[in-house]
Amino acid sequence: QLVESGGGSVQAGGSLRLSCTASGYTYSSFCMAWFRQAPGKEREGVAGVGKDGSRKFADRVKGRFTISQDNAGHTLYLHMNNLKPEDTAVYYCAADYGFISNGQLLFDYEYDNWGQGTQVTVSS
Repeated sequence: QLVESGGGSVQAGGSLRLSCTASGYTYSSFCMAWFRQAPGKEREGVAGVGKDGSRKFADRVKGRFTISQDNAGHTLYLHMNNLKPEDTAVYYCAADYGFISNGQLLFDYEYDNWGQGTQVTVSS
């Protein structure tokens, strides 16, 4: 089970940290990713981490978003800085037991496990 938290409302230029907590397992067993879906738009990949720790970020968030995890490996964080109104969306955490290549980390069909989502709203 994946549970996201940390969403909220922030002004443009601000920061938020999203958390994804997994029940019963550590992240080293999974490929993990963050996705988002804005109203009227398709879900898109934001950032992903492979089993080998390799990371991939969508071009539109590179340099602004980073990923980290706690020492126990149970919580995955998405650090979002310099937020823009176009970052407004529901953010979802996803995980999969299988191997996902770095180039495929941001494709939602690669993932079988999803959280319920957390809303992020950025005002101008």
